[in-house]
Amino acid sequence: MKKLILSAILAGVFYPVISAPEAHAQSASPLVYGVQLEEFEFRSGDENEDLFVWNMDAFVGNDEVRFRWLSEGEYDRKENSFEGLENRFVAQVPVSTFFDVKAGVRIDTPKGPDRWYGMVGLTGLAPQWIEIDADLFISEKGDVSARLDAEYELLFTNQLILTSSADINVAFADDTEIEVKSGLTSAELGLRLSYDVVDRLLSPYVGVVYERKLGDTADLARSEGKDIESWFGVVGLKMVF
Repeated sequence: MKKLILSAILAGVFYPVISAPEAHAQSASPLVYGVQLEEFEFRSGDENEDLFVWNMDAFVGNDEVRFRWLSEGEYDRKENSFEGLENRFVAQVPVSTFFDVKAGVRIDTPKGPDRWYGMVGLTGLAPQWIEIDADLFISEKGDVSARLDAEYELLFTNQLILTSSADINVAFADDTEIEVKSGLTSAELGLRLSYDVVDRLLSPYVGVVYERKLGDTADLARSEGKDIESWFGVVGLKMVF
């Protein structure tokens, strides 16, 4: 729902007004572009972690094809280092009214060696207006992994919105160099209450996030004396440019 509304807003901002004769003469869809920060937040954890976190989507294209740069990262302010940094560059085309397929590359720079992945995925709106983003990755080493993101918005008013999110990761092979074992590896659950100040273009929010390592990946973290779960209070902004 959110992306459909956002597309409508961006269409109103970036699309030129076309008369009926002009519209008939033009066969190609108009160009649309923009930058959306789904998350731009500060997280304070139960183990005294202080993290800056972002989730950005920059895109350009039309109704037939769209090119996207998706960037996610966590920066530890106390350690002055990145906990994780991921960039995906994809092309996306519609396959139905509510779903698009996408393909591209993913570049990770986690603690330890960098990783490159080829990726394919599906994104769109499932029944009950749940926003779904499902991806399959194949690393440069041939290891396969997958991720499922789901998000749902509950509107208390047109401006006051509670967004629930879930992010689940699974690996089909061990990659101990980046502290991952096969099976379910991690999950992140979030609740964020936002208020639209400028018509979906600027929305401050507060919320809570829970992160946990799972399965053999959690066992590996325990054996190295690391925490396997964390709670965070968050405060941030959603922005569209």
